[in-house]
Amino acid sequence: MEAFFYFSNMDEFVVYVLFSKTTGKTYTGMTSDLITRFHFHNFKSTKGYTLRYRPWVVIHVEFFDTKKDALIREKELKSGKGREWIKKNILANYL
Repeated sequence: MEAFFYFSNMDEFVVYVLFSKTTGKTYTGMTSDLITRFHFHNFKSTKGYTLRYRPWVVIHVEFFDTKKDALIREKELKSGKGREWIKKNILANYL
């Protein structure tokens, strides 16, 4: 069986936005392994914010070459202006 996803550069970092259709909540995070992290958000985590609002879908991703840049962007998206940007630019197109 062939792999569904192929990553040639595992040193990339991803900032992602999740959306819960059942509650309308969003969650922003950063990882170097989106597939594994997404699996934990939906199935493996036993505590935390994302547990309460399952199931999640990925609605936005941004890729970065450095962890520092990804963390800066994650922080921006978690700010008030960032949440507003997500609502206007991502959720408006998704809903």
